[in-house]
Amino acid sequence: MKRIAVITPVSHLEGIVDLILTKGTVFLHETSSKEQVRELLLTHDIDTILCNPNQQLYKIDEELLKETTVNLINTCSTGMNHIDIDYCKKNDIEIYSLTRDMELINDLPSTSELAFGLMMSLLRKIPDGNKHVSEYNWDYTQFMGRQVKDLKIGIIGYGRLGKMMYNYCKAFGAEVSIYDPYIFLHQKNKELLQDMFASCDVISLHVHVTEETKYMVNEHLLGFSNKNLYIINTSRGEVVNEKDIVNALKTKNLAGYGTDVIEDEFGLLTLSPIIKAMNEGENIIVTPHIGGMTIEGQTKAYRWAIDKLS
Repeated sequence: MKRIAVITPVSHLEGIVDLILTKGTVFLHETSSKEQVRELLLTHDIDTILCNPNQQLYKIDEELLKETTVNLINTCSTGMNHIDIDYCKKNDIEIYSLTRDMELINDLPSTSELAFGLMMSLLRKIPDGNKHVSEYNWDYTQFMGRQVKDLKIGIIGYGRLGKMMYNYCKAFGAEVSIYDPYIFLHQKNKELLQDMFASCDVISLHVHVTEETKYMVNEHLLGFSNKNLYIINTSRGEVVNEKDIVNALKTKNLAGYGTDVIEDEFGLLTLSPIIKAMNEGENIIVTPHIGGMTIEGQTKAYRWAIDKLS
């Protein structure tokens, strides 16, 4: 039987703890620090870690794993930036993820739904309107927004989530364009991206972090903005240059930024240029990586991931 360290919250999901208990001896450390998890791994002969990046405030790396008996990391996510993959490869630690489990992830729209929600919140100034009323004010003139119908919306990355976002926007009557050179092989000219930034009212990012996509949204590309552009990011913080995003907002080269991710989610949040700028009044909405965090989505994902454990 496996000895499983659960280092992500699962108790709020009906039936999940009971399911894990059928797979071995379980140690629930749902909110423990990296130091506490390290102590658990060293003293209880743990061979399996069950995790998820959303609540994890540290990286699963050499500092955590060195001299332990861990041989399997099972992450209930498609992303793996919370795991030192190179260290695991060098030390024969297997990694399970949901990245290629298409039957499951095609049935998980939660992140795209959040992207659409972030877009609507920015376009209709919903958070600001709510704060205005919470202070016992009632002046709609401060909150004139944009309607989705007939807006030009660009989708960068036409994979599973990008396609869902495309469908949501089309259903609301938007004029939607797509950029994805891996699917549309003719899209190799950077001018297409520049044209998208120049013409679109909203751009939504749905790409993985690679050497090609890291900081793809930067000062140069933002320079083509039509000045009324909103950017939505539910991919990864590293897809944009966050300092360039803030500068574009300050210089009115960008109208707003809605994101579920920041570049250094494992570091001090007080050092995040995005959160700092939001607190200083820039038109930014940040949510704490809640894209996949729905009861329905998480229950399906955890059941699928746990069923992989023999």
